Amino acid sequence: MAEKSSLPLFETKFFKNRLLFRLYTLSIFISICFIFYFRIRHLPESKTAENLAWLGAFFSELWFTFYWFITIVVRWNPSYRHTFKDRLSQRYGEVLPGIDIFVCTADPVIEPPTMVVSTILSIMAYNYPPEKMSIYLSDDGGSDLTFYALLEASQFSKKWLPFCRKFNVQTRSPEAYFRKAAEPLNDSIWSKEWSSMKNSYEDMKKRIETVAELGQIPDDISKQHKGFLEWDAVSSRRDHQTILQIVIDGRDAMAVDDEGQPLPTLVYLAREKRPQYNHHFKAGAMNALIRVSSRISNSPVILNVDCDMYSNNSDSVRDALCFFMDEENGDEIGFVQFPQRFDNLTKNDLYSSSLNVIMKVEIHGMDTNGGPGYIGTGCFHRRETLCGKKYRRGSKSESLRWDHHQRIQDSASVLEETCKTLASCAYEENTEWGKEMGLKYGCLVEDVLTGLAIHCRGWRSVYFNPERNGFLGVAPTTLLQSLVQHKRWAEGDLQIFLSQYCPLLYGHGKIPLKLQLSYCVWLLWAPNCLASLYYVTIPTLCLLRGISLFPKVSSQWSFPFIYTFLATSVYSAGECIWCGGTLRGWWNDQRMWVYKRTSSYFFGFLDNILRLMGISKSAFVVTAKVADDDVSKRYEQELMGVWCALPYVHTSNNPCMAQCVKPYWSFTEVSNTCHDLSSLPPLEPNSNRDLDLACRGHGRGFVSDQEVGFPTKTMTNKGSSKQIVGF
Repeated sequence: MAEKSSLPLFETKFFKNRLLFRLYTLSIFISICFIFYFRIRHLPESKTAENLAWLGAFFSELWFTFYWFITIVVRWNPSYRHTFKDRLSQRYGEVLPGIDIFVCTADPVIEPPTMVVSTILSIMAYNYPPEKMSIYLSDDGGSDLTFYALLEASQFSKKWLPFCRKFNVQTRSPEAYFRKAAEPLNDSIWSKEWSSMKNSYEDMKKRIETVAELGQIPDDISKQHKGFLEWDAVSSRRDHQTILQIVIDGRDAMAVDDEGQPLPTLVYLAREKRPQYNHHFKAGAMNALIRVSSRISNSPVILNVDCDMYSNNSDSVRDALCFFMDEENGDEIGFVQFPQRFDNLTKNDLYSSSLNVIMKVEIHGMDTNGGPGYIGTGCFHRRETLCGKKYRRGSKSESLRWDHHQRIQDSASVLEETCKTLASCAYEENTEWGKEMGLKYGCLVEDVLTGLAIHCRGWRSVYFNPERNGFLGVAPTTLLQSLVQHKRWAEGDLQIFLSQYCPLLYGHGKIPLKLQLSYCVWLLWAPNCLASLYYVTIPTLCLLRGISLFPKVSSQWSFPFIYTFLATSVYSAGECIWCGGTLRGWWNDQRMWVYKRTSSYFFGFLDNILRLMGISKSAFVVTAKVADDDVSKRYEQELMGVWCALPYVHTSNNPCMAQCVKPYWSFTEVSNTCHDLSSLPPLEPNSNRDLDLACRGHGRGFVSDQEVGFPTKTMTNKGSSKQIVGF
């Protein structure tokens, strides 16, 4: 190993010119004080209804103030990181740690195999020694189609990896690269190779899609690999044995690409599923991968990505190692979180899916307060942090200095058989897996809970937001998909806050108070619905009864209300534009803010209450990664899709909930193609696939971006029209 240097491998800088933000904060605080003084001094004394309405407004504003305060704690002093990859290369050369990369998929219908393998190919092509990389695909759908697609990708990688190295391709997902890049016409040799590679990719993609349309693997293909024999014993996707296949064994001298360079290890895993066992969704899949990989490669660093989050930066691994391998501060870093960015956003971010302000402001502030949370994808972990190890200040870790070649010498076939037990249903019984080891169980947002537990074990984390995005994924393309996703996030976050893992209790004395409050910004999304629903309904009803909850415009007491509204609006618009958005994008964000707080957050809050009462159970819903052509076209044109019902509330298992949401169905009716509950697609208990298919295919109505927000509009769907009132 090269001699150590005193120069750090990364540096931390703080945002400049924060004076304006702090003056703005001070002015808002003063205005809020005047508002509360007005509320207390002008409390009505006569009518009971007026008193209750006034007190409701007061407590709503009290909640808004509290939530505003914790967001200020997060935003007060954000920091950003810069890495020195050249120093890493000079200091360590090729003596770098191995890395295990986990890709999780759950359903070949809503997560197409072509998309999954394109993500895997982008990761296989990292600018990192391939013999030190092992890629694991967890297929919770147990699909032979996904396995077939992985076999096709393993063959295509022999051409794709040399192509990326030769032409220094940065977007190493072939699907994204050929969609965005124009054919080079000024260089005949380059143009010829480019066209040949594109044709090879299109041929592979066509073969996979052809098999997908057939619905089964043809006999001539199934005979080409022994792995297909595993599906002879499969009863269903929810009832099958462990299927483990080492598609590429990186230790094999014959596992090379077309230029003779070694290929990364590539492993397919479909963990055992039995109806009588709880499989714990993505957390269970990740824990199975941790155990299986510890037997095959046991690399000290683990990267996990969602199947739609392809690698957009070939140097991401080296960036992460700059943090882990820094001599001064690296030993205390448990994980490195990259931002969650998206590739399919519209110009004005129709459904506010970019999370720009969160990714470019809030998480940077959280980093200063003790470290960002784990957001479930694009995250590099030390293996030991996921295995429950505690960090003790001053201790030094030698795990990253392991020689990656010191692996188990068993053959691939032996490893396939011996590792199956590690992914069996019964393996975790009476163990600490899901409690003190691996990802935490029992929560819809297992990533946030796991990150909090790692912080409370003494580790810190860092947030790295490079100039070139490290990963790009797929954002929801319909209003319903977006609301369903936020409902799951809000429900899971509140579930943590109401549990023993509440950061204010669980983190007391373990993590800084500022970090505890930073977590609360996420965990208290759902309770925002109460104050928001009050503010959008009660003042209107009071106005109809002649009850005034606000001072007259001519009164001096109106100034704090007006100033607070205008100042926060102008600041948030400026912040949105500074983060790369547009003014229309900010308006879309404000609109979605109302939609989420009055629907997603409300049902997330209600589900938590019903769960605590024993009436309802949490269900994990996978967000669809594909959309129909007409939906995609309207999304690209920024035509907002409006649903007539909210099927993400599991009313089939909860008659009480069905009664609660009936008024909302009628309120959101948008066309005469809308269905009532009886005509919605049948939902099995905890059925992810059926629900997401429903999100994409039934009862759609569309209204243009310009139309949304007016009190009454007419919209046409399949030749029919209907008035929308009170949108």
